[in-house]
Amino acid sequence: MDTFSRRHGLNRPDADITVRYEAPDDLRHAVVALAYQCGLKPTDLRRVLCSMLYRVPNRSNWSEFPNVDGEVRDLISDCEWFEIYDLIELLAQSCEGHGVDFAGETNRMFRVMGVGWQLVGTSLEVRGSEAFELAVKEGQRELLQRGNHTAASELHEAILDLSRRPNPEVSGAIQHAMAALECVARDVCESKDTLGDVLRKNPSLFPKPVDQLLDKAWGYTSNFGRHLMEGSPPAFDEAELVVGLSGVLARYLSRRFPKGGL
Repeated sequence: MDTFSRRHGLNRPDADITVRYEAPDDLRHAVVALAYQCGLKPTDLRRVLCSMLYRVPNRSNWSEFPNVDGEVRDLISDCEWFEIYDLIELLAQSCEGHGVDFAGETNRMFRVMGVGWQLVGTSLEVRGSEAFELAVKEGQRELLQRGNHTAASELHEAILDLSRRPNPEVSGAIQHAMAALECVARDVCESKDTLGDVLRKNPSLFPKPVDQLLDKAWGYTSNFGRHLMEGSPPAFDEAELVVGLSGVLARYLSRRFPKGGL
């Protein structure tokens, strides 16, 4: 979409993330507007929505505007919050291969509206702060370059766990994130020990006091990732913190020990 701001590289600053497990009216109507901008017609959206919601289209509505458009907006308003994100993924699939950057436009919309999701291909994944995104994505990339495919896969699984709808798998995200870091630390130290033992046997692996922070994080993971305590589930923000921390530290190890071995 060629606009003045795009031609001149001007972008509205990203809004703070305030929307993740909800779909306010502004977002619902923005999805409809974006779909129209990307070349979809009201009948296209009605077909997708009726299929998703198991509804029968109103055969009395045949004109795109205002009749079918009005029907689409009624269906949108009747969706559960997580069904709006299902719809976005379905629309991304509909636009795939048609030369339309639906994902790019959707992600721009999310950043402007402070929505904590992002389209990666045709699937929605959780989106964090700029620092979180840099830590996790760069961590994955550098782990793959270093040959730590298992660790990169674990970090990716952590993101998928945070992205589950309608309920994120926060304990799974914590477990996968620390497993990623454990894989790298084991590889660097040529050890089969747990991360906790690796840290104790290799005190120079991380600078102080980061080593102490990581030792505490490992203990936290034991309580909230592997050995859950009844009535004390971890919060989403806590899981996001552990995933981001693991991404940063895994990237640190991959840079410090590019070929493995202390």
